[in-house]
Amino acid sequence: MTSNRLPIILIILAIVLVGLYSSIFVVNAREQAIVVRFGQIQSVKTEPGIYFKLPFGFMDADRVQLVEKQALRLDLDNIRVQVQDGQTFDVDAFVIYNIADVRRFRETVSGDREAAEARLRAQLDSSLRRVYGLRDYNAALSEERVAMMLEIRDDLRTDAENLGLHIDDVRIRRTDLSPEVAPNTYNAMRSERLAEAERIRAEGNEEGQRRRAIADRQVVELTAGAQRDAEILRGQGDAERNRVFAEVFSKDPAFFEFYRSMAAYSSALSSQDTTLVLSPNSEFFRYFDNAAGTLQPTNPAAPVPAVPGAAVPAAPAQPTN
Repeated sequence: MTSNRLPIILIILAIVLVGLYSSIFVVNAREQAIVVRFGQIQSVKTEPGIYFKLPFGFMDADRVQLVEKQALRLDLDNIRVQVQDGQTFDVDAFVIYNIADVRRFRETVSGDREAAEARLRAQLDSSLRRVYGLRDYNAALSEERVAMMLEIRDDLRTDAENLGLHIDDVRIRRTDLSPEVAPNTYNAMRSERLAEAERIRAEGNEEGQRRRAIADRQVVELTAGAQRDAEILRGQGDAERNRVFAEVFSKDPAFFEFYRSMAAYSSALSSQDTTLVLSPNSEFFRYFDNAAGTLQPTNPAAPVPAVPGAAVPAAPAQPTN
């Protein structure tokens, strides 16, 4: 009797174990779970752990749908946009987002990530075209690019919230001129830069001439001032010299005459080529052979002092008997 019941017990135990296993589901740290019963959201599990549901999901009862919890990335490549001045760019961008509202995500796109990204991609494309279209060529390649990314992110957030998504960041990876307009744009940029270089060069030349003129004027002014100061100092020196000479002359006229005569001898007789035709008893030679400066009486027979370079007159001839 007991042996006949054992298979039945084992079968019942197996059914219980299978039912228990099918009613348990596990949510890890990178996932969120939506429990759907007869097409309606029964519960949302956002924390990791072990949870229970109706077993087997018979007749659409208690099915579990798992969705990502970590940050996700959506890339958008080779989008052609046009700026205000008619130039076109090829733009690559990407969006970092996460599924913030699982219930709304299920209600709007049935929890289908591909459907949500398709709508998000269309919104990103539209926002890129709008933001680039409001700016000129230079803005897309300048520091304003950061402000453009923030503007695109803010544009996407409102629409993304309707999908249960949260936009963390938007980045523009590449902004290149389209191949059709790149040569013309580069030529235009080159012409603009050459014109700018000519303008800067002309301004530099003008500034250089102005500075040279200022420097020349300052040189003339400094030279004139230096010459004026030199003349003043020279005049002051001459006046001081004359004062000293006058003071010395007033103290000892005889010494002053002697000193001046010695200076005249040094100046007149310094060269070997100097020739003087003078009488030895002239006023000029009064100190040459006499420190007292007294003139000697004329004596034809007296020897004539030898003066270097001086031509001494010959003695008169004696009459013959």
